[in-house]
Amino acid sequence: MSSSDRENSAQDAYGVDVEKQAPVENRSPVEESADKTRDAGSGSRRVFGSGGHGLGHMLSVKDGEVYNPQPEKNARWYQRLVDAGFEDNGIKPIPIESRTNTQYSNLFTIFFTSMLSLLPLPTGILGTLTFGLSLRDTSLIILFFGMLTIIPPAFLGIGGSQTGLRQQIQARYSFGLYFAFIPLLLNAATVTGFTLISAVVGGQAISALNPDKVSVTVGIVIICLVSLLASMLGYRALHFIERWTWIPNIIGLIVAVGCGGKYLHLQSETEPATAFNVLSYAGIIAGYFITFSGTASDYSTYHNPSVSKWKIFACMYTGILLPSVPLLILGAAIGGAVPNVESWNNAYAVSNVGGVIYEMLTPAKGFGKFLVVLLALSGVGNIAISSYSVSLNLQMIFPFFARIHRVVFVFITLAIMIPFAIKAAEKWEESLTNFLAIIGYWAGCFAAVLIEELVIFRKMDYSTYDHAIWNVGKKLPPGLAAITASVLSFGLVVPGMAEVWYTGPIAEHTGDIGFEMSFAVTALFYIPLRWLEIRWRGHL
Repeated sequence: MSSSDRENSAQDAYGVDVEKQAPVENRSPVEESADKTRDAGSGSRRVFGSGGHGLGHMLSVKDGEVYNPQPEKNARWYQRLVDAGFEDNGIKPIPIESRTNTQYSNLFTIFFTSMLSLLPLPTGILGTLTFGLSLRDTSLIILFFGMLTIIPPAFLGIGGSQTGLRQQIQARYSFGLYFAFIPLLLNAATVTGFTLISAVVGGQAISALNPDKVSVTVGIVIICLVSLLASMLGYRALHFIERWTWIPNIIGLIVAVGCGGKYLHLQSETEPATAFNVLSYAGIIAGYFITFSGTASDYSTYHNPSVSKWKIFACMYTGILLPSVPLLILGAAIGGAVPNVESWNNAYAVSNVGGVIYEMLTPAKGFGKFLVVLLALSGVGNIAISSYSVSLNLQMIFPFFARIHRVVFVFITLAIMIPFAIKAAEKWEESLTNFLAIIGYWAGCFAAVLIEELVIFRKMDYSTYDHAIWNVGKKLPPGLAAITASVLSFGLVVPGMAEVWYTGPIAEHTGDIGFEMSFAVTALFYIPLRWLEIRWRGHL
């Protein structure tokens, strides 16, 4: 396809040309984009796992190549796996004819199940046990900052079904092909960090069953290996597994609260809340939620775009909110009671959160031990979707990596994750506090850029995310506006940070406001810088 075929110009509100598809009568913008991307990919060479001639046929992905399944060219054994639900696509755009999933409730359950686990508990515990806040104050922070900071990822997640692009591929339309490398690595590190939390908490729970014979390290390895299969199978398998595995998770959590809830009222005495502690913990909650902005679209790329965007938003928003807030508050209640319940305090010293869960279920005897195992495995859903997104991120780092099947990167992710999880478990609270606070800074910049790009400059027109240029550096924006706005925000982020190892001059008086500064300042600078970038280029 020639350049002139791809670029039909229209004047936007800024008086410059916007790259856009020529309109087709009675066709939606999404369908018009699909026609173009189908043409762009029709003559492409195939990569391993997406057709070709088997394992040895690994050819480079051409400019603008899209996902184009050709089952007749697959090896028989491989096609049987694909037919059974194995995902053979990696990071290539998914044209509209392949976006056939209309089971939108999956967008709720994939988040609901992954968060209905032990994962939120340690973050909730930090509020009362580490920051010294009361249960009431911690709960209010969790509720209000949770409701606010889930909005960006749920909004950005709509783009998966509308564009057929993974979240970090969408970022290229703001950060450019080369500067997108920075949020890509930060996102991979962040998602891996959440995977570590799930693995450590699950490992602690398994170890609590018999701490003399089963170490936390062994528990971590078990959890990671169980998660491997779902991550390997890919999109369809993840949605299927997450659709049902919340049931044993919720049973285990209800029984745990029923058995151990009689101690939750034994909350420690606390000093009146200070602005420093409130804002610092709020930054941790913000970092916990807004980092979904880097992955949300990964789980909606095969969904049909015909449904209301509000429905997709609502599914993702409630899928994150409904399990997370109650479990974060439960964690806060546990944290406040730990110092006053001797058995919990002793268990927390040995096996942390997992040990407390074991003690809570002790009255249920043998059934309680069985539920401890189930709850330890509840983190598998979160680890599986996290490993899936990280494997996609790794495919995007270098063009050559797009040749390599996503499954290879699943193994690499887990190989990296296991030793890091073991190390993090040694200094658990310090590692968790530092991680959750820091990730909010970059995620605030990322979300601000992507939201303004879509709403202000692309005017919610998803067809402007042209499949024909998704991997063409000279056609994508240079990314100078996005990266400059993000970097400039750190002029106020750094003074507003409050970490164990550094407290900025502003944060000394206010508490940690780094996240708020990253989002607000990036949003403020991105508008004029992107406007100048568009004027300079003559189009988006």
